[in-house]
Amino acid sequence: MSKTDYYEVLGIAKSASGDEIKSAYRKLAMQYHPDRNPGNDEAVEKFKEATEAYEVLSDANKRARYDQFGHQGMHGGQDFHQYSNVNDIFSAFGDFFGGGGGGSIFDQFFGGQQQRRNPSMGEPGSNIKIRMPLTLEEIADGTKKKISYKRFVTCEPCSGKGAKPGSSAAQCSSCNGTGEIRQVSRSVFGQFVNIAPCANCGGTGQIIKEPCTSCSGEGRIKGETTEELQIPSGVSTGNYIPLRGKGNAGRRGGPAGDAEIVFEETPHEFFVRQDDDVLCELIVSFPEAALGAEVEVQTLHGFAAVELKPGTQPGTEIRMRHKGIQRLNTNRRGDQIVRVNIHVPTSLTSKEKSLIKELADGENFKEERESKKGKDFFDRVKEAFS
Repeated sequence: MSKTDYYEVLGIAKSASGDEIKSAYRKLAMQYHPDRNPGNDEAVEKFKEATEAYEVLSDANKRARYDQFGHQGMHGGQDFHQYSNVNDIFSAFGDFFGGGGGGSIFDQFFGGQQQRRNPSMGEPGSNIKIRMPLTLEEIADGTKKKISYKRFVTCEPCSGKGAKPGSSAAQCSSCNGTGEIRQVSRSVFGQFVNIAPCANCGGTGQIIKEPCTSCSGEGRIKGETTEELQIPSGVSTGNYIPLRGKGNAGRRGGPAGDAEIVFEETPHEFFVRQDDDVLCELIVSFPEAALGAEVEVQTLHGFAAVELKPGTQPGTEIRMRHKGIQRLNTNRRGDQIVRVNIHVPTSLTSKEKSLIKELADGENFKEERESKKGKDFFDRVKEAFS
């Protein structure tokens, strides 16, 4: 077993995270891999040393034991120096390299596949995204919705196999049923393995001589699916519900993809959403604002009364508790914020003009005007010299 400090071997600090440990090992494994260093015994030793260090530091329990007791606490651990063939290391330590140890590390780092697909499972189906518009009323309390969408479904006559009922598929002679064609090439950097789907069988590993007449050998046909969904309260645009296995069916028995129902909040004619609160504007007459009144205001659940205090000013905000949106995954509910605005008529009768002129000469109206004028003046002066 190596006596060099494992952290020094990987070139990392003792506080390094799991991702940093993995990244450091990957870099060293690439540098000292024997395929890149043919005939270099020193590179092989460094590769084994780095692998031994990663094997310990990537395991939380082993790392804690090593931090406390050093190499003495590692008795019984894996010693990668015992292997004379580097491929044996991959067999003993396959979790990092994709599991199994049968392939070269270059298979993964230079375009190879970490896991080989089982051709007998067919070609996987694709995922589907479906947009679902929701009103604020639906979002506020959650709702049930039905949605129908087009997708590929499994062909029933052939049960998704693609072969005519009563017949069977034959093994592809080009790939011997693997569904893959491997091409090996060598360069100064070592051996490269390029893996591509077999063109003869389309990657399925099988040749269908008598295709199903319903699906023409695809194992799937165009269809439609209807789903009933429970939409939780408080969702936002971009949130989605995944429907596992409800996407397009795969070819020739391949697993179906997923469907994602993506929510879109539709603009509301009266409300503006702000997190779990809703904002709205309430226009009242001058007498209502000046004298005070009880007025009705629209909410997400109908109409409710709001009390205006005498002398309510334009821009005043009234908070209606728990009249907003129920927060996602909780029982808490936002508020409705009502912003008051004063209606100013644009057309007046002679009598209305006379009454307003009479009011304008009143003591309270004059003080209000002069006070406002003075405030505006001092605000302008302050702004000019700031």
